[in-house]
Amino acid sequence: MAKASPDSPPPEQSLSTDPHETDPALLQQHSHFKTYRTSRFEYPEIRVFFRQHVKADQLPKKPAPLPLLVCIPGLGGSVAQFYPLLRSLIDLAPCLAIDWPGGGRSKFAPRQWEAYTSEALMELLEVIIEDYRDKEHDQGVVLIGHSMGTALSAGLADKKLPHRTSLAEHVVGLVAICPVSGPMEEAKAKLVRKLFWIPGWVFALWRAWDSRGGLNSTSVSRFVGEGAPTELRLMQYRYNKQSRTPVWRRMAYGALPTGYRDGKPVGGIPGLDSWASLDIPVYLIGGEKDNVTPPKEVDKIVAAFHAADKAAAASTGTEQAQDEPESVNGSTQLEADTNGNGLKADLAEDGDSDANGPSTPVEDSPELPPQPQHPARAIRSIILTGSANHTLLYSPRTVRALAGLVSDFLAEHITQRLSLAWQLQHLSREGKWDVKNLIKWQSVKPVSEPIGPAGKPVFRVIKTLREADDVHCPAAFADAWGHVIKDVVDISKDQPVYDPRGLERRGIHYHKFPTVSKVPPDGETVDQFIRLIDSLRETQRERAVAEAWPDPEQCVVGVHCHYGYNRSGYFVVCYLVERCGFALPDAIEAFKTARPNGIRHSHFLDKLYMRYNLEQGAC
Repeated sequence: MAKASPDSPPPEQSLSTDPHETDPALLQQHSHFKTYRTSRFEYPEIRVFFRQHVKADQLPKKPAPLPLLVCIPGLGGSVAQFYPLLRSLIDLAPCLAIDWPGGGRSKFAPRQWEAYTSEALMELLEVIIEDYRDKEHDQGVVLIGHSMGTALSAGLADKKLPHRTSLAEHVVGLVAICPVSGPMEEAKAKLVRKLFWIPGWVFALWRAWDSRGGLNSTSVSRFVGEGAPTELRLMQYRYNKQSRTPVWRRMAYGALPTGYRDGKPVGGIPGLDSWASLDIPVYLIGGEKDNVTPPKEVDKIVAAFHAADKAAAASTGTEQAQDEPESVNGSTQLEADTNGNGLKADLAEDGDSDANGPSTPVEDSPELPPQPQHPARAIRSIILTGSANHTLLYSPRTVRALAGLVSDFLAEHITQRLSLAWQLQHLSREGKWDVKNLIKWQSVKPVSEPIGPAGKPVFRVIKTLREADDVHCPAAFADAWGHVIKDVVDISKDQPVYDPRGLERRGIHYHKFPTVSKVPPDGETVDQFIRLIDSLRETQRERAVAEAWPDPEQCVVGVHCHYGYNRSGYFVVCYLVERCGFALPDAIEAFKTARPNGIRHSHFLDKLYMRYNLEQGAC
């Protein structure tokens, strides 16, 4: 019998599709199964994921705690699809995610079709969210929906619709990933409604036929597109298998309008009227190759939003004030030939930011940003092109960049308190050389392994030197490493706690390149760093000849911030990608191998994927 190629996908029968067995540890550890009652139905054993911010007690609570981020899946979707994004979001704020009744790990009950109408499901969402929202302290909510979940989110936030709770008054933002603008057109809806008269067992047979070929089946390719990597195909295969036919049929039927009046849908999922009436910041993120919810859905919502603004201005006889937030429509290019999102199995399941590991104490005490209870109405939209499709929520090619886009939107339009950079600065109140931080600094390995192309390293990352230290002071460092580290680039913001002349006197050139801790460097700063390293490498080639270095190809540039992880890693990874031909995941892994644990903060990794997976357009 011929052996299978190591590059071929595993046989489908060996793949577990059980939602309980395949649930990631982070989701398992923070999930509960609860029974909820609405005005009409009881939903037993609903799987609810909730994780409080690990530093919630140390962050400001006035005028309210950080907003609750609520993830709402689409038709046939589940909490598991949000897992790659949640890996970043849990570092920013408390997070809540819900499996639909009969979806993911939730029990399929009740069985009545009426329990799965959009109206019934929105009421269920309201009850669950209000169960977890800190009502006593007036906590706000940011809804993050995918596919049909975006339309349901718009309905939850629409204050003009009838609601069973006061949740709509507390929604402060909405992120719509692969958004749905509303119900389908009347003629199509009538046809689809007739199809539901087909018996369920016939529909199940069609799904079985559609899934022939397993990972390479039509049912998988419809979502992931042609040429998708095996990792993504495996994820989609599992999600398809976990979507139960009876549940899908009920939710899909319940999303259809019950009728039409003057050409406008009545009932079903919320439509353009709800989108247009939202008075909160809205972020629409679509994929150019999305065959399920095409990018034109984004255009429809943006047009409705703008039309509502113009109508409001016309009715009052005023124009939009210059200082009011403008609606923004951006376009972004996704580099389709990248792969991997850096989500390695050995990373901590509770997020990438290491709360207990070395973290540079803040140089300046940050100001407390405002947290408005009612952020100004605004809309931003972005279309990811290249290979971006309906899987951009969980695709390894896009999820890190998606996390960066969402994080930026939350910080810019909801509150700067949702910026991980600000939170880390706020939490780092100790002096750099307090006893605790001194012990941390002493525990960090002074110098990394060489970093760069095999046999021709470019960098070694070091922790900052300390004049008062017997082991890692300039003199001792130069004696131990001066034969290979010929330049030191100090990227810390403050004046160094060592005398750089101690390096210079021993032949190591010192260069100050100040940057702010906790904040990923912007594009211009990265470009300046790359030009600096280019210049130093050229100078080193000249020095090698003039000073007769014995092994010049092993001579490198030393880079340090405080500990030598996040900022240093960010700059080094950028250089490896732009000058040494590394793919981004390979550059991140190379740094992690040379400097164990690697880049620790999730927002630094997200920004790297934004820089190299996304070619930013006008926004």
